Parts: sequence; structure tokens; C-alpha cells
Amino acid sequence: MKPRLQLIPFVHRTTHRIGLYLDAAEPPLGLSQGEAHLLAHLAEAGPSSVAELHRAFAHKRSTLTSYLDRLEARGDVTREVRPEDRRSFTVRLTRNGARTAARVHQHLAALEEPALSRLTERDLRGFQAVLHALSETVDGDHPPQPRRKSP
Repeated sequence: MKPRLQLIPFVHRTTHRIGLYLDAAEPPLGLSQGEAHLLAHLAEAGPSSVAELHRAFAHKRSTLTSYLDRLEARGDVTREVRPEDRRSFTVRLTRNGARTAARVHQHLAALEEPALSRLTERDLRGFQAVLHALSETVDGDHPPQPRRKSP
């Protein structure tokens, strides 16, 4: 009998539902989930190279380029050639992009705040530890170990 998944189904469902929550924003954000997350990330992290964005989200290069193309066409980001490496770009929020990112952040904060009010600091640290463990395992920092059978 295969073991029952204990983490992934909840992460999948919650991620999907957060995307639906952003899709239902009023007035509409007019962004895909990926675009919204990129704008929110740029608002937090500041100007980032395309490589940094790729590391942060692990999108396929073509997917990330499509998101950036659409955000640039909307006037939300600019891509500037990096002086130290003319083959790469720095992605920056424009004034319009910063306003859009602030709206995304407001919606996410409105969702997160009541959820956090239901948790203790210990709960939050434990949840963050779980997410870090999943991320590290996916990234190959800690290869998956075979599950031990319960006695």
C-alpha cells in the first residue's frame, strides 16, 4: 500500500485557491497568477536579474519570458541591460507596476492577516520550516530519503 501524502495535497489546494482569490479581486487585477506573484516579488526584493527571478520561481525560461513580455507590454516592468553583463537584464517595477504590485500585496495581506491571527508564533515557525524543507528537497539541497515504515 502506498503511503498517504501528508503535505503536498494541502500545498496544491491552497496555492490554487490563492490564485482563485487573486482572480476574484475587485476591481480585477487583470493579471495571471504568475504575473501577480512576479510583481509582488519585485515589490519585496527590488530590481532583480532574470536569473534571480528564475531561481525564485523556477519557471521554465520560456514561461518567465512570457510573463515578463506581458508585464512589460502593460507598462508594469522594464528590462534593462546589465552593464556588468550585457547578455542579461535587470527587471524593475515601473511606477504603474509598483501601484499594481501594491494592489496585489493588499489583497494578499487581507488574506494572510486573518489566517495569521489564528496561529501562534510557534505554529508559524513550524509551517515555515515545513515549506523550507519542501523547497530544499525540490531544489536538491536535501535529496528525498526513503520513508521508514511505522512499527
